[in-house]
Amino acid sequence: MKVSQNKVVSLTYELSVNEGENVMLVERVTAEQPFVYLHGLSGLPEKFEMALENLESGAAFNFVLSKEESGYGEFDETAIVDLPKNVFLVDGVFDDEVIAKGAFIPMSDQDGNKMQGLVVDVTEEIVKMDFNHPLAGRELNFVGLVHEIREATAEELDHGHVHGEGGHQH
Repeated sequence: MKVSQNKVVSLTYELSVNEGENVMLVERVTAEQPFVYLHGLSGLPEKFEMALENLESGAAFNFVLSKEESGYGEFDETAIVDLPKNVFLVDGVFDDEVIAKGAFIPMSDQDGNKMQGLVVDVTEEIVKMDFNHPLAGRELNFVGLVHEIREATAEELDHGHVHGEGGHQH
Protein backbone atom coordinates (compact mmCIF):
# COMPACT_ATOMS: atom_id res chain seq x y z
CA MET A 1 0.00 0.00 0.00
CA LYS A 2 1.19 3.51 -0.82
CA VAL A 3 0.60 6.89 0.75
CA SER A 4 -2.36 8.36 -1.11
CA GLN A 5 -5.69 10.15 -0.67
CA ASN A 6 -7.77 8.88 2.29
CA LYS A 7 -5.05 6.64 3.73
CA VAL A 8 -4.12 6.77 7.42
CA VAL A 9 -0.35 7.28 7.56
CA SER A 10 1.95 6.79 10.54
CA LEU A 11 5.35 8.58 10.47
CA THR A 12 8.42 9.20 12.54
CA TYR A 13 10.60 12.17 11.72
CA GLU A 14 13.00 14.84 12.82
CA LEU A 15 12.18 18.45 11.98
CA SER A 16 15.09 20.87 11.93
CA VAL A 17 15.76 24.43 10.79
CA ASN A 18 18.97 26.15 9.81
CA GLU A 19 20.14 28.69 12.37
CA GLY A 20 22.95 30.43 10.50
CA GLU A 21 25.68 27.81 10.04
CA ASN A 22 24.08 25.50 12.62
CA VAL A 23 21.17 23.09 12.31
CA MET A 24 18.67 23.28 15.17
CA LEU A 25 16.45 20.29 15.97
CA VAL A 26 12.89 21.53 16.49
CA GLU A 27 10.96 18.29 16.94
CA ARG A 28 11.62 14.55 17.09
CA VAL A 29 8.68 12.18 16.59
CA THR A 30 9.52 8.62 17.65
CA ALA A 31 8.01 5.18 17.01
CA GLU A 32 6.65 5.15 20.58
CA GLN A 33 4.36 8.07 19.67
CA PRO A 34 4.32 8.36 15.86
CA PHE A 35 2.64 11.16 13.95
CA VAL A 36 -0.59 9.75 12.48
CA TYR A 37 -2.68 11.65 9.95
CA LEU A 38 -5.33 11.22 7.28
CA HIS A 39 -3.68 11.89 3.92
CA GLY A 40 -5.51 14.50 1.86
CA LEU A 41 -7.68 15.66 4.76
CA SER A 42 -5.02 16.49 7.33
CA GLY A 43 -4.79 20.26 7.04
CA LEU A 44 -1.02 19.84 6.70
CA PRO A 45 0.79 21.98 4.14
CA GLU A 46 0.10 20.69 0.63
CA LYS A 47 3.83 20.31 -0.14
CA PHE A 48 4.28 18.16 3.00
CA GLU A 49 1.67 15.69 1.77
CA MET A 50 2.98 15.85 -1.80
CA ALA A 51 6.48 14.90 -0.59
CA LEU A 52 5.06 11.73 0.99
CA GLU A 53 2.70 10.82 -1.87
CA ASN A 54 3.24 7.26 -3.24
CA LEU A 55 5.79 6.25 -0.57
CA GLU A 56 5.37 2.75 0.86
CA SER A 57 5.57 1.51 4.41
CA GLY A 58 9.24 1.40 5.43
CA ALA A 59 10.25 4.16 2.99
CA ALA A 60 12.60 6.87 4.20
CA PHE A 61 12.02 10.50 3.30
CA ASN A 62 14.09 13.66 3.36
CA PHE A 63 12.60 16.91 2.08
CA VAL A 64 12.56 20.65 2.69
CA LEU A 65 9.56 22.96 2.82
CA SER A 66 10.41 26.51 1.87
CA LYS A 67 9.16 29.29 4.13
CA GLU A 68 6.42 29.92 1.56
CA GLU A 69 5.37 26.25 1.57
CA SER A 70 5.48 25.72 5.33
CA GLY A 71 2.23 27.46 6.18
CA TYR A 72 3.90 29.68 8.81
CA GLY A 73 4.52 32.56 6.42
CA GLU A 74 7.19 35.20 6.35
CA PHE A 75 8.72 36.66 9.48
CA ASP A 76 6.76 39.85 10.20
CA GLU A 77 8.68 42.68 11.88
CA THR A 78 5.37 44.33 12.81
CA ALA A 79 4.54 41.30 14.99
CA ILE A 80 7.28 42.45 17.39
CA VAL A 81 5.67 44.90 19.79
CA ASP A 82 6.49 46.84 22.92
CA LEU A 83 3.88 46.36 25.64
CA PRO A 84 3.72 48.38 28.83
CA LYS A 85 5.09 46.37 31.72
CA ASN A 86 1.89 46.98 33.71
CA VAL A 87 0.01 44.70 31.26
CA PHE A 88 1.81 41.80 32.98
CA LEU A 89 0.99 42.75 36.57
CA VAL A 90 -0.84 40.12 38.58
CA ASP A 91 -2.29 41.51 41.79
CA GLY A 92 -0.03 44.52 41.31
CA VAL A 93 3.14 42.42 41.06
CA PHE A 94 5.40 41.83 38.04
CA ASP A 95 6.80 38.26 38.09
CA ASP A 96 10.24 38.56 36.49
CA GLU A 97 10.74 34.79 36.67
CA VAL A 98 7.71 34.17 34.46
CA ILE A 99 8.08 37.25 32.22
CA ALA A 100 11.73 36.69 31.34
CA LYS A 101 13.68 36.91 28.10
CA GLY A 102 13.17 33.71 26.10
CA ALA A 103 9.88 32.74 27.77
CA PHE A 104 6.75 31.98 25.75
CA ILE A 105 3.71 33.63 27.29
CA PRO A 106 0.09 32.73 26.44
CA MET A 107 -1.85 35.90 25.65
CA SER A 108 -5.01 37.11 23.89
CA ASP A 109 -5.46 39.90 21.37
CA GLN A 110 -8.14 42.62 21.60
CA ASP A 111 -10.66 40.23 19.98
CA GLY A 112 -9.98 37.43 22.48
CA ASN A 113 -7.96 35.29 20.03
CA LYS A 114 -5.39 33.17 21.86
CA MET A 115 -1.73 33.47 20.82
CA GLN A 116 1.76 32.77 22.10
CA GLY A 117 4.29 35.55 22.48
CA LEU A 118 8.04 35.24 22.94
CA VAL A 119 9.57 37.64 25.44
CA VAL A 120 12.40 39.29 23.50
CA ASP A 121 13.45 41.86 26.11
CA VAL A 122 12.35 43.34 29.43
CA THR A 123 13.22 46.91 30.47
CA GLU A 124 12.07 49.17 33.29
CA GLU A 125 9.01 50.26 31.31
CA ILE A 126 8.29 47.73 28.56
CA VAL A 127 8.18 44.06 27.63
CA LYS A 128 9.17 43.50 23.98
CA MET A 129 7.14 40.59 22.59
CA ASP A 130 7.45 38.66 19.34
CA PHE A 131 4.14 37.23 18.14
CA ASN A 132 5.55 35.54 15.03
CA HIS A 133 5.23 31.77 15.00
CA PRO A 134 8.66 30.35 15.98
CA LEU A 135 8.90 28.71 12.54
CA ALA A 136 7.82 31.76 10.50
CA GLY A 137 10.28 32.72 7.79
CA ARG A 138 12.21 29.45 8.03
CA GLU A 139 12.81 26.48 5.78
CA LEU A 140 11.66 23.25 7.44
CA ASN A 141 13.86 20.17 6.99
CA PHE A 142 12.08 16.81 7.47
CA VAL A 143 13.94 13.49 7.67
CA GLY A 144 11.95 10.42 8.59
CA LEU A 145 10.33 7.11 7.89
CA VAL A 146 6.86 5.97 6.83
CA HIS A 147 5.86 3.30 9.35
CA GLU A 148 2.34 2.20 8.54
CA ILE A 149 -0.32 2.89 5.95
CA ARG A 150 -3.89 1.68 6.14
CA GLU A 151 -7.26 2.41 4.64
CA ALA A 152 -9.25 5.01 6.54
CA THR A 153 -12.53 3.82 8.00
CA ALA A 154 -15.83 5.28 6.81
CA GLU A 155 -16.16 7.04 10.18
CA GLU A 156 -12.67 8.59 9.86
CA LEU A 157 -13.47 9.84 6.37
CA ASP A 158 -16.81 11.20 7.56
CA HIS A 159 -15.18 13.00 10.52
CA GLY A 160 -12.09 14.09 8.54
CA HIS A 161 -9.55 12.80 11.07
CA VAL A 162 -7.93 9.62 12.37
CA HIS A 163 -9.56 7.69 15.22
CA GLY A 164 -7.99 5.13 17.51
CA GLU A 165 -4.30 4.79 18.31
CA GLY A 166 -2.42 7.95 17.40
CA GLY A 167 -5.63 9.67 16.40
CA HIS A 168 -8.62 11.46 17.90
CA GLN A 169 -10.50 9.83 20.76
CA HIS A 170 -14.24 10.58 21.04
